[in-house]
Amino acid sequence: MISNKTYGICLLSLIITVVVVGLLTVRPEPVIARTNLEYLPYEIAGYRGVDDVFPEEVNRELNTDKQVYRHYRSGNSAPLDLYIGYYGTAKGGRTGHNPYACLPGAGWAIVDSGKTWVSLPDKSSTTQLNFVQARRDGVNTVMVHWYQSAGSTVMSSGIQQNIERFWGRLLRNRNDGAFVQVSTLVPDAELADGVARVQAFSGVVLTLLPDYWPIEK
Repeated sequence: MISNKTYGICLLSLIITVVVVGLLTVRPEPVIARTNLEYLPYEIAGYRGVDDVFPEEVNRELNTDKQVYRHYRSGNSAPLDLYIGYYGTAKGGRTGHNPYACLPGAGWAIVDSGKTWVSLPDKSSTTQLNFVQARRDGVNTVMVHWYQSAGSTVMSSGIQQNIERFWGRLLRNRNDGAFVQVSTLVPDAELADGVARVQAFSGVVLTLLPDYWPIEK
């Protein structure tokens, strides 16, 4: 026999499921009204950015609704590469891009990966992001990457992003998102400096993105 308590829990779960499914299916899917990311400043933290483009076959693989790919330079230091791949609600707000697969596929050997704490420019708080160091032909690529949605919601894992996408669609009828990556190429002697510059630049990008987040209606 099913107890009254168990029956009540099952009934409540069923009602919640029906309500959630109903909310997700009856509302029209939003469309991108303005991309905005192209207006991200070319002058950031003393660096000057220039636009770049990927080969068409790479663009087809990324399949973004909007992307920013720039090289930011300051003095004689190695450029910082910024990539933002944005996916609207219609595309599920998530990229299939995975640096842990893409780097080895391009001949890079990952020698270090994990989480890193990045400080915001005003030092008021820190945010946990993903860190990767890979080597090829005696050169290091140092990378910080993360997922972002709802303008200011920052996530370091796909699981967090899936949860945010679900609640975003349920509460705001919107689950768009972006994959953000800051990287640089440095020799071993400049590795520590490269890591510091990538972390600092990532903190600035974090604070800028909410003001240039795409608009869906």
